[in-house]
Amino acid sequence: MTSTQAPARCAVVGNPIEHSRSPAIHQQFAAQTGVKLVYDRILAPLDGFALTVRNFFEAGGRGLNVTVPFKLEAWELAGPNLSPRATLAQAVNTLWYHKGTLHGCNTDGVGLVLDLQRLGALNPDSRVLLIGAGGAARGVLGPLLDTGCAKLHLINRTAKRAHELIAQHQAASSIASHRLTAGSLKDVGEPHSWDLVINASSSSLGGEAPAVASELYAKNAWAYDMMYSAMATPFMLQAQRDGAANTSDGLGMLVGQAAESFYLWHDLRPDITPVLASLRANLSDSR
Repeated sequence: MTSTQAPARCAVVGNPIEHSRSPAIHQQFAAQTGVKLVYDRILAPLDGFALTVRNFFEAGGRGLNVTVPFKLEAWELAGPNLSPRATLAQAVNTLWYHKGTLHGCNTDGVGLVLDLQRLGALNPDSRVLLIGAGGAARGVLGPLLDTGCAKLHLINRTAKRAHELIAQHQAASSIASHRLTAGSLKDVGEPHSWDLVINASSSSLGGEAPAVASELYAKNAWAYDMMYSAMATPFMLQAQRDGAANTSDGLGMLVGQAAESFYLWHDLRPDITPVLASLRANLSDSR
């Protein structure tokens, strides 16, 4: 018998939005799992995000992914119905309605950790250096610490901002962690002391590498850029010159965070591997 159930309607909302790969990712997840899905891009006015969200859900929408510049507004809208991850991140990238109320989660950190574990780049003994103290870093601090990494050091062009972000995170978690420290871009400790260096800054968007110190990488260390590209990013090239044994961009993080959103909306976990392979092939073809 043919199902007459209407497809679930989901979307990604942002400004700008035309570049988003989320529709392609979620349609592939839906094909895997048998979910009937319509997934759109929504361009929200910079001063009209709340109204856009309300209209979407009043029209029967099931779930919204949120991208720049609205993750903080989404966090404010979904309070007090925030997941622990969203509470720590103070930003939301996934919205849905449950029992008539708006709920929010942040799946960015989960997506990052899933990809790092897939690559074999992160384990409980890892010493992790995180570059940048903006929204991208805010979303991943908690999940990285949850892996049990030996140390997580946050550095930023303005050291004060890095210390403020750590203070905000610890206040939200109510648990002070001796593994979490902060400093300036040059405050990186002893040479060759990092097993994993993650670029959470926006430097690659501007075609530049972050102005970090040299000799960062321990033996067999990884460098991971949360941005992605058809070619090696400036940060990845910098890391290779500095002795990183392994490098990766953030395409796997993009697919991983989308998979977690898909699970929250549909209670099904898709297989990330073929979707990531498809996106990587499309990127290569676009060069």
